[in-house]
Amino acid sequence: MINQYKFEDGPELRDLFITVDDPESHITAIETFITYRVVTKTTRGEFDSSEYEVRRRYQDFLWLKSKLEEAHPTLIIPPLPEKFIMKGMVERFSDEFIETRRKALHKFLNRIADHPTLTFNEDFKIFLTAQAWELSSHKKQGPGLLSRMGQTVRAVASSVRGAVKNRPEMFTEMNNYMETFSQKINLLDKIAHRIYKEEKDYFNEMKEYGPIHTLWSASEEDIADSLKGVASCIEHCCRATEKRMAGLSEHLLPILHEYVLYSEILMGVLKRRDQIQGELDSKVDALANKKTEKDLFSEEIGKLEDKVERANNALKADWDRWKQNMHWDMRSTFTNVAENNLRYYEECLATWESFLTSQRVDLHVDEDSEDRP
Repeated sequence: MINQYKFEDGPELRDLFITVDDPESHITAIETFITYRVVTKTTRGEFDSSEYEVRRRYQDFLWLKSKLEEAHPTLIIPPLPEKFIMKGMVERFSDEFIETRRKALHKFLNRIADHPTLTFNEDFKIFLTAQAWELSSHKKQGPGLLSRMGQTVRAVASSVRGAVKNRPEMFTEMNNYMETFSQKINLLDKIAHRIYKEEKDYFNEMKEYGPIHTLWSASEEDIADSLKGVASCIEHCCRATEKRMAGLSEHLLPILHEYVLYSEILMGVLKRRDQIQGELDSKVDALANKKTEKDLFSEEIGKLEDKVERANNALKADWDRWKQNMHWDMRSTFTNVAENNLRYYEECLATWESFLTSQRVDLHVDEDSEDRP
């Protein structure tokens, strides 16, 4: 089947293709929510079919993310868009908001599909293939309330122990890097939103400015053509500005905000690694203070040492992969913005130059013009 089945929309090495589309509103007596169609095409042997189509709501994506974090605490799980949107941006359930979320959910699933480890997670497979009632039944098989409370208590207890004593230098450098990265990416995100807002204000003013010249031309016969030409130039630049705004909202803003969320995720991953390290450190300290039960403690310490080593290796590999992807995303995003800006200014400049050229007239001034009244 692998030899016969090919996908036209991706490289031959890929064997899992996911599309999130067709948002659909659902209104009940209790709540209003949106579901999205998730279409999966694959040639993997562990799947019973080559194509699946299911519908998922945002809560299902949250469940998948939590299961991935539970199964792989020191891997970098891709971020989901926030459940609530920032005030002043777009209204919930508006077409703009739904489309923005759809794109983010599509990217979330495809980043998991491209990950060398997460792509083979069993819960991920169930998410892609199970019908709604099957997924609901599977969710109920998760850890109970007391188990989740126990995990939370251990995490809190571990986090208040203080700095990890034996943290390898590599992870200290990672932590310092992420603190700096978080500050810079948050600042870039704020600046980008401010630029977009200023561009939108400029666009709205320019939309009103063009018709004013058209109305003015009706009362000025001598310069009517010139005024109409100015109005046409403004209208042309207005369309170019709208196109540039679309580029910012579709390419720059989502990428920057995705990496704002990534910075939070990575800080959480580093904390979970430190919690595993802290658990090992506490057992080593307990062994040093105990006269008895040394064999039992030694066995536990051996298991924890293996756990720490696995966590460290997983994070190291994912860290290098994440940084490579981040550098590529940032380079391509800012290059795209620069190229769009260049095209925008060249287009506006050409529009005004063409108009000004058409307005040139030859002025013939008589030599005795100064003597005339």
